Amino acid sequence: MQCDFVWCINTCICMFYFVLISLLFREPIQLELLPAQRSLHGRRELLEQACLSHTRKRQVLSPEDLKHLIVDDKHSLIYCYVPKVACTNWKRVLMVLTSDGRYTDPLAIPANEAHVAGNLRTLSEFSVPEINQRLRSYLKFIFVREPFERLVSAYRNKFTRSYNTAFHKRYGTKIIRRHRPDPEPEALEKGNDVSFHEFVQYLVDPRTQREEPFNEHWERVHSLCHPCLIHYDVVGKYETLEPDAQAVLRLAGVEGTLQFPTSGKSTRTDGNMAARFFKHISPFYQKKLFNLYRMDFLLFNYSTPEYLRTR
Repeated sequence: MQCDFVWCINTCICMFYFVLISLLFREPIQLELLPAQRSLHGRRELLEQACLSHTRKRQVLSPEDLKHLIVDDKHSLIYCYVPKVACTNWKRVLMVLTSDGRYTDPLAIPANEAHVAGNLRTLSEFSVPEINQRLRSYLKFIFVREPFERLVSAYRNKFTRSYNTAFHKRYGTKIIRRHRPDPEPEALEKGNDVSFHEFVQYLVDPRTQREEPFNEHWERVHSLCHPCLIHYDVVGKYETLEPDAQAVLRLAGVEGTLQFPTSGKSTRTDGNMAARFFKHISPFYQKKLFNLYRMDFLLFNYSTPEYLRTR
């Protein structure tokens, strides 16, 4: 039986599909792990336990919810990309894997080309039966990052770089208009000098999410990738990117033919970047922001930052 997943999402037919899909989401692929890969298995177990402990409500997924899941049919892979967690290099790797020889070196692919819509297929493009089949049988993986380090990285990239004029116009002008007392006309026009404090105010403002979803660069990972509905076989971390990436390539059977890029422009930090930015954020706003990203901390086993002042 065919049905349009958007318009029938609230009908009995699609509820049947949802129950079927949710059962498949929970079915892990049985992986033969080497000793170096067992920590990845442990993360998957911790994520499973956290989902059981901290989530109660079942969510009905729509195609919009699956747009971050990239599909490689050739190697039976599904990767949920998270901006500011090495997703450019992962997209480059997947372009090499799916290109049938057109690309051979991930780093030879320009960063902007890696993000062009249509270069890689997403799970949202398939029919419900096709989605079911891939979720049941493909290797599914995700890479995550300490939430506040990722957030600060997104702020620095999108609001402090002169070339990101589209973000300045789209978000910067709104943030300044709403959260800066007596802004200068130039700031209102260009939006290119948003402070981190103003960015935090924008994020925790209830009006922000009422008006529109968060941009993917600061959206919570659990909202982008739905890890309590989709059972990821591998949970890699930015903090251990290289060995985790090699483990994924080994499980995909392509380790000998492809290396994950470890050179080129990188945003890797010493782990203290967020502490420097949060130093000037009041405990009131720190607490609000932590509550906003709390689920990502819990699901992916990140400790509450020592620098955080919530009292």
